[in-house]
Amino acid sequence: MEAHALVALYVALAVFALTLVGEVSHARRVHRLRHLVFGPTGTPAAWAKGAPLARILASSALAWGLTALMFVEPKVHAGEEIPDEDWRHLLLIYDVSPSMLLEDAGASGDQSRHERARELIDSMFERVKIGQYKVSVIATYNGAKPVVTDTKDIEVVRHMLTEVDLQYAFKVGKTKLFDGIQVACDIARRWRVNSALMVIVSDGDTVPSTGMPTLPPSIGGTLVIGVGDHLSGSFIGGQQSRQDESTLRQLAIRAGGEFHNGNRRQVPSDILSAAARDSRKPLLEQLSMREYALFSVLVASLVLTLLPILLHYFGTTWRPGAVAPRADG
Repeated sequence: MEAHALVALYVALAVFALTLVGEVSHARRVHRLRHLVFGPTGTPAAWAKGAPLARILASSALAWGLTALMFVEPKVHAGEEIPDEDWRHLLLIYDVSPSMLLEDAGASGDQSRHERARELIDSMFERVKIGQYKVSVIATYNGAKPVVTDTKDIEVVRHMLTEVDLQYAFKVGKTKLFDGIQVACDIARRWRVNSALMVIVSDGDTVPSTGMPTLPPSIGGTLVIGVGDHLSGSFIGGQQSRQDESTLRQLAIRAGGEFHNGNRRQVPSDILSAAARDSRKPLLEQLSMREYALFSVLVASLVLTLLPILLHYFGTTWRPGAVAPRADG
């Protein structure tokens, strides 16, 4: 336990002991005057019997809270700064193979898969709290290369996806989507648990049935988005290429995430929310000594302020004095 926490605890124990002595002494005085205070029965209302204990605990909590606040660092709100522990991460694994340039995507089927993928990514950026994410982009074709790592500038990501033809960074060959997942896992391995969302955008043209990398604990959600016509497809390199919906769906299941065929429809909000759910620590685990101290001061102050008023009006059922006779007519 830290030194300032021990000091606050010792102060609270000292106040507990002092108020206990004071309450015992006060109880003896009240006992001698019990019939004057509480009437013939000499007993207070049932709830008022707990008032001494409430004062002791409230005084101790108030002392602990005020002492703790003397030592904790003040929280300064400067603009929209986000503490390091509150940042989340978005891992975008983007298929840049030549098949992504085929024009069989979109509602009318005249968009390239690459253009459709950009639309889906832009829509996703608009509907998640992207300002709370650091974004990493991994381009995947015949291998995988990290293009951007942990950037806060979304415009950099948009520029890389729209203005740079990333397929020329690779040798011609089969698409190795699992290589992109492996690179994402290597990047995310050092992050805190459940702080990252992994998004895979691909036509799923060549996804092996085995060799799925094991995701690190830092990846708390996965969303697989398919683009391209999943029925007829188009020809490239002497073979038909189409969105392999079943394989991409299996990929999402194996990664414990969600799948969406984005060829004609945007990603539904419920799927996006499920994949991008905030998997950080529960609220109680996020509270620091500062929040606990403020809560203790607030509750203790309310108890010590309201208790005398409640005792005055509701501390006993005895009401001294004679009832004045009513005048007839």
